[in-house]
Amino acid sequence: MGYQWWVDAFEAIADPVRRDLLVRLGSGPARVVDLAAEHPISRPAVSRHLRVLTEAGLVAGATHGRERRYRLERAGLAAVRSWLDAVEAPAPPVPERALDGLDLEVRRTSRDRRGASRPGSRGAEGEEEAG
Repeated sequence: MGYQWWVDAFEAIADPVRRDLLVRLGSGPARVVDLAAEHPISRPAVSRHLRVLTEAGLVAGATHGRERRYRLERAGLAAVRSWLDAVEAPAPPVPERALDGLDLEVRRTSRDRRGASRPGSRGAEGEEEAG
C-alpha cells in the first residue's frame, strides 16, 4: 500500500462522524437511512462520509435489491492497525560498543577546541593565531 492510502485512511478516521460510523458498522452492516437516523446529519451527508470511508478502503457497500448496505472493511482496518503497531513497536536495543566511536569523536573535538582556544595555538591552516 502506498503513501496516499495512508493519508486517505487517516484523513478519513480524523472526522468524528466517520469514526462513529465505523464504530456503528463494527456491530454489523447498515443502510444509509439507518445510519442517518442515528446522527444529527442528513442522509446525503452520511452518504458523503461513507464515500470517504469507502475510498479509504475502510468501508464497503453492496446493493441488495433497492437498498445499499455498508459494512466495515476489516482488511482496511487491519492495514491501519498494522501501521500503528509498527509505529508503536519498540526500537531495537543499541549495542554497547555502537557508541564508542561517538565517544572518541566527542573527546577528540573537545581536546581540539581546548587547544584552539589557547594563545599561540595553531589554527586549522597551520598559522599561528593572534592572541
